[in-house]
Amino acid sequence: MSAAQPLSNIQQELLKLYSSDIPEKDLLNIKRFLAKYFALKAVGEADNIWEQKAYSNETMDKWLFRVDQANQGSDSQ
Repeated sequence: MSAAQPLSNIQQELLKLYSSDIPEKDLLNIKRFLAKYFALKAVGEADNIWEQKAYSNETMDKWLFRVDQANQGSDSQ
């Protein structure tokens, strides 16, 4: 059996939050807030990479064309 790892700072804060009962409506709102926060953070990182690599709409079109071609090839098998 492996030793338990210490809780991260976010785990500790969430445990404090969830140590008391909160209404389901509030819980749902918190989940949505966290999901939106991490989604926006991911989009920001993707935007940074996009700019660093100088991608364009043409780059995305090429990628989509390749995926579409690959999917068409797998559909015929």
